[in-house]
Amino acid sequence: MQAQWQSESGSKPPHRVLVADDRINADSAVRMACEGTALLWRGDFQNARMLLQALTRRLDRFSGKSAKKTAALQLTLSAAFHRHRQGMAQRAHSLGMLLIPFESDYVIPLRRAPDVALACAQAWGVRDQPCVASLRELQGVIGGFEWRRKGVPVSALGANIYPYYGVFAPIRSEYVHLVASAPLPKVDVAFDIGTGTGVLAAILAKKGMATVIATENDQRALECAQDNIERLGLTAQVEVVSADLFPAGKAGLIVCNPPWIPAQPSAPIERAIYDADGRMLKGFLTGLSDHLEPDGEGWLILSDIAEHLGLRSRAELLLDIKNAGLVVLGRNQIRPSHPKVRNVNDPLHTARSLEITSLWRLGIA
Repeated sequence: MQAQWQSESGSKPPHRVLVADDRINADSAVRMACEGTALLWRGDFQNARMLLQALTRRLDRFSGKSAKKTAALQLTLSAAFHRHRQGMAQRAHSLGMLLIPFESDYVIPLRRAPDVALACAQAWGVRDQPCVASLRELQGVIGGFEWRRKGVPVSALGANIYPYYGVFAPIRSEYVHLVASAPLPKVDVAFDIGTGTGVLAAILAKKGMATVIATENDQRALECAQDNIERLGLTAQVEVVSADLFPAGKAGLIVCNPPWIPAQPSAPIERAIYDADGRMLKGFLTGLSDHLEPDGEGWLILSDIAEHLGLRSRAELLLDIKNAGLVVLGRNQIRPSHPKVRNVNDPLHTARSLEITSLWRLGIA
């Protein structure tokens, strides 16, 4: 058999592949997966799902033991974070060893296989040749398809936002709440830098901003934002443009919610959270004064979890603001309420329990 390799995360095809079906047991499967042997499934599709669940339980038990060892070592939060990320990457690699074959047009030639053609075409594009992908990645595609179909309720909009596969969904509401509750400066034009789904641009328009220019450099996000703006009936106020950070011209309000953690993303969707060198944060700060009207405001929405993890200090952030020729006009803040904050078994619970998300109001010095 020959087929194209499909991997959203950019992982390389496995060096060794064995054909597997309903006769394999979970213990054998997890052993081979951890050794780097991929299993090309030829049995019942629903049994493949059950096997992946069994693999997940076994690997999670191992991860739990590893987390206890990490706690016993009394590592710094920075070291614990990197150890946790390494463990999660290894777990994802092992779970990605269960492979599903696709015929042309994303037909799965297995018993009781669902029709995933539309979901795969939306996520991966049209394909007229056979391919192979991990079942775990396929589940992500199906989940993304359902989000795009049903939407995510955003209370500040009184409407749904429809995320595309690979575009970060506004399921953490604190950054949306901060923008929705902050008084708008008396200006006519706003920029939303790195708009993603377009949710913050829509919030600004709903709050009465006459013109909002929303920028993105990711093609999926551009299409997603445009779709959401059209669904919300805001095309007269919001323009979605392709740009790396800032569009041309100046604005009285410039909003940016950059990745919060200076670490390497392991998949494209993680680029909304992780940015290895803090490129977007630094780029926003250094370019803000050139694009901001003299009496305008730049709104930086940023979690301080990187500070609690020892990956960036508050002093470094304030120095970057000062060196960019900016001053802090004010700061609104909120504590997150997502489930991980309450999970005491999370190896990063100490940092998460201290996390605060802030809207920094910045002006030109």
